[in-house]
Amino acid sequence: MPVKNRFAELQEEISEWRHDFHAHPEILFETHRTSKIVEQKLKSFGCDSVIFGLGRTGVVGIIHGRENTKDSVIGLRADMDALPIEETTGLSYSSNINGAMHACGHDGHTAMLLGAAKYLAETRNFDGTAVVIFQPAEEGGGGGREMCEDGLMDRFGIQEVYGMHNWPDLEIGKFAIRAGPFFAASDFFEITINGLGGHAAKPQITVDPTIVGSHIVIALQSIVSRNADPIDQIVVSVTSFETSSNAFNVIPQTVLLKGTVRTLSDETRDLAEKRLLEIAAKTGDVFGADVKPIYTRGYPVMVNSFDQTNFAASVAKSVSGHCEEAPLVMGGEDFSFMAIERPGAYILIGNGDSAPVHNPNYNFNDEAISVGCSWWAEIIEKRMPLS
Repeated sequence: MPVKNRFAELQEEISEWRHDFHAHPEILFETHRTSKIVEQKLKSFGCDSVIFGLGRTGVVGIIHGRENTKDSVIGLRADMDALPIEETTGLSYSSNINGAMHACGHDGHTAMLLGAAKYLAETRNFDGTAVVIFQPAEEGGGGGREMCEDGLMDRFGIQEVYGMHNWPDLEIGKFAIRAGPFFAASDFFEITINGLGGHAAKPQITVDPTIVGSHIVIALQSIVSRNADPIDQIVVSVTSFETSSNAFNVIPQTVLLKGTVRTLSDETRDLAEKRLLEIAAKTGDVFGADVKPIYTRGYPVMVNSFDQTNFAASVAKSVSGHCEEAPLVMGGEDFSFMAIERPGAYILIGNGDSAPVHNPNYNFNDEAISVGCSWWAEIIEKRMPLS
């Protein structure tokens, strides 16, 4: 089954929805305008039920098929939130909110799932129930976790769940996916180093936290090079080194380090946390500084279930004729919380030759809309076919 003709007919309308979302980006859980529009559209499409407020500002639509002989329920998830980035695209529909833009394509994800919901509510060519899930706060807020904690899966009886993300440099109309661990766990750390500040000309009577911090920055890389198995994937990045003084002639009292750890297995994640805390504290002991490390676990590893991945790939091939094996991704994705609760699969759809995501010049490619909508619709119609 190629791209559905109905989505070619809806292309302009769905693009207009997407442009409106793009012009009005909202960050984390503050998707009030976006969520309200999604809620109104789902009601106008004739969804059997529309629920607002899971995960604070999440929206869920229920669409029953023509039949329900097997009590099958499938969830389809899209994210709605934007990023705290100043847009530089110069588009006619560019962000009108200072310091916020849709730099990851969630405007496109939301518009595509709305398009699929409209089609599914019109046709209902399936045996079971489709649950369309519009989630806030994917970009660091854990909206997927909060929707699950609010009972998303049990309340609606969801049995399996599917997600999608656009992918720059993958050709429009093509898909990519992989089974098993796919997106990395993303954790964060802060290391506060308290020394003894003083005059830069008298370092011998100070405990210089910049020296301690520098040794910690270098030593943390030994987690990757000397502690983790060389075949395991792990990234340790110190992204901020902030001193309590920026004067030329002052050795500061305090240094604050911040960074992130990315892993693709629970075992490597545990190892990284243990070693980071040990290295930070014991380096402080060597130099006589008081070091307080804090390690915060973020999104878990996003794992695609094998059966659902094979099915998602077969649907992608039927829609576009192409689905390749995706590379491992060291970025985080909070679809992971949903994939922990239910078997699921997360697929990449080509965004063509575009700026990378999280870049101020990025823009979702509208040419992907009809392909993405068709994949959503086919997931429902092929997984729950009419007898």
